[in-house]
Amino acid sequence: MTLDKNKIRNVAIIAHVDHGKTTLVDGLLKQSHTFRDNQAEMSQTLIMDSMDQEHERGITITAKQTCVYYDGYKINIIDTPGHADFSGEVERTLNMADGVLLIVDAQEGPMPQTKFVLKKALELNLKPVVIINKIDKPAARIDEVLSEIESLFLELATDESQLFYPVYYAVAREGKAGKTTNLDDDLRVIFESIINDIPAPSVDTNSMDAKLLIAALAGDSYLGKYCIGKIFSGKLKKGQSVKILHGDTMKNGKIDNLFVYKGLGKEEVSEAIAGDIVAITGVSEANIGDTIATGENPEPLPTIELEAPTLSIYIGPNTSPLKGREGEFTTSRQIAERLERELETNIALKLQPDGLGYKVSGRGELHLSVLIETMRREGYELEAGRPEVVYREIDGVKCEPIEELTIEVSPEFVGAVSQELGIRKAELKSQEITTSGATRFVYEISTAALIGLRNNLLTATKGTVIMSSIPSGYRASEGRYKPERNGALISFEPGVSTAYALDNAQARGILFIPPGVDVYQGMIVGLSNKKEDIDINVCREKQLTNMRTHASDGAIQLTPYTQLSLEQCLDFLLDDELLEVTPKSLRLRKRQLDPIKRKREARNG
Repeated sequence: MTLDKNKIRNVAIIAHVDHGKTTLVDGLLKQSHTFRDNQAEMSQTLIMDSMDQEHERGITITAKQTCVYYDGYKINIIDTPGHADFSGEVERTLNMADGVLLIVDAQEGPMPQTKFVLKKALELNLKPVVIINKIDKPAARIDEVLSEIESLFLELATDESQLFYPVYYAVAREGKAGKTTNLDDDLRVIFESIINDIPAPSVDTNSMDAKLLIAALAGDSYLGKYCIGKIFSGKLKKGQSVKILHGDTMKNGKIDNLFVYKGLGKEEVSEAIAGDIVAITGVSEANIGDTIATGENPEPLPTIELEAPTLSIYIGPNTSPLKGREGEFTTSRQIAERLERELETNIALKLQPDGLGYKVSGRGELHLSVLIETMRREGYELEAGRPEVVYREIDGVKCEPIEELTIEVSPEFVGAVSQELGIRKAELKSQEITTSGATRFVYEISTAALIGLRNNLLTATKGTVIMSSIPSGYRASEGRYKPERNGALISFEPGVSTAYALDNAQARGILFIPPGVDVYQGMIVGLSNKKEDIDINVCREKQLTNMRTHASDGAIQLTPYTQLSLEQCLDFLLDDELLEVTPKSLRLRKRQLDPIKRKREARNG
């Protein structure tokens, strides 16, 4: 079939986290007959979420491309993350789209990330189509949400034409949508909207020279590196010689293989036209933001502009006494190579040498912790420091990043939330009661004060708080936020923890380890009841004697220990502490393991 650029639609699906993007893509894939009726995908959900962490966390982390055919049209669909920490993924992939499906939850309405991704889409002049999803929720408030969406467009629109947009209603989980709240039994109106409301690709049809802007990278062990992007002019052909444009530099290359997307996979083709999204191999030196071009003296396409990182974290080789026992990749060189490789695809990250390791800068705690968890699962052994804010100098003034924080919580926990945010010097912007009876706060808070807030609020609200934040600019730094935390329980000597020793230690605070665990001097084994650190012996064994007493005959009853997640460990850290990360273990420790030297440094520091 000969493809015409007017028969192509490139659409990105954008929304706040958990508003139904990936579920809608599931329905579009299934109802376009992309799969056979007996294929396993027909009974799966969240088909596009391929990473283990995406399934475990219930979020989309990396943007993904797929393609469906409907009524003679080729529809390239880009599924984007809904979490602000992965907004770099959203920014780079929106460059491939010509329109967006903006999905809004019928109960929650527009949320912080809705505002962030819509702002980016309107700045790129992408045509929006609004879908109000989950209208079957008992607490759905459709008319109010419609009004909130209108207000959001009025705030963000860069052109009057952007205030006119089609609205559809859906229950994506059931594969139903409609022009009114009386839904059809399928998603036909969504397909028709993509065809009729989203414009054909905006490309240069007069130029014979091809240009492609690389928006994503992928790879496999068979063909190596894939460069993914939209062709903005001309045609690309398999075996064609091309030029790789990076800033002012130009290198020669050759397209070995040329692929278009079909369903969840790729299909090799001999040529592709302007407007289509393709993946090419053979140009391994190219990176995200580079232009692949043909012709004599090609000019690069405009590069992808990204928001600056707001948090940084030290990542280096493990230096603990237990180093090298549990990881496959342990050296500084191996960690450096892995981080350099990550920079190729994760363009929102920045890297700077820092002592034995690197200072890795990203968009937020989740952005950085996903990287650490990914490396851990790949067999890397490393140590990480406390997350720190990335300051910027604006007009000679040191400025810190600030964020707009939205919190939704039950009425009984309003006091706990207000107290915690007061300690962190957050400024309350608005407060309202939602139709479901919950209280919704909007705060302005420094990124530094945001570190560790999620875990504290989850504890204070018994896991019921809903919170999200988006960057909202910079302000003059008012002094570094100092986290308040009790002291640590620190192992005084190396060995194996015993129930007898831990029974004595648990009176001092909350334990992080069970009996039978290898520990070393300077390793943090719990949180103290007091403000100062306490060195304790968790390896002491009970002295065996011939004397017996009634008191010694009873079995030791230990309080269940607290097992911290990776994010909780990072939030726990103070400046003089590190987190040891291996494929099997997470161990908190002091930077200076020797207690005498540590006390001396504390006095001098």
